[in-house]
Amino acid sequence: MTRSEQMKSIYRTFEDYLEAILIIKERQGYVRSTDVASQLGVSQPSVSYSVKRLMERGFLTRDQNNMLILTDEGSEIARRTYDRHKQLEKIFISIGVDPETAREDACNVEHDLSEKTFQLLCRHFS
Repeated sequence: MTRSEQMKSIYRTFEDYLEAILIIKERQGYVRSTDVASQLGVSQPSVSYSVKRLMERGFLTRDQNNMLILTDEGSEIARRTYDRHKQLEKIFISIGVDPETAREDACNVEHDLSEKTFQLLCRHFS
């Protein structure tokens, strides 16, 4: 794997974590590391490692109860990723993709699709 591919993979992982934290927060009002592990289907040590990195980059903090809190910057990335996901899922379903496959494909495509192509798809299918 090239350095560029590694960086892309790391950023994609960060987006997945931030998006998961946003979804969990909206669903239950608070976010624990165990919730993130469950949502993403990863181990607790993986969550601990990624949370530490996200905190170092200023995307995430913890409150006095050790709950995960998105910073403004983390929230912006999470919201953008989640909005792209929902739009792509809706587009895929509109062309006949079953909902489960549409959800999985949207999760994969949301990270790699250029903004220009994403905007054109949204315009075409709105």
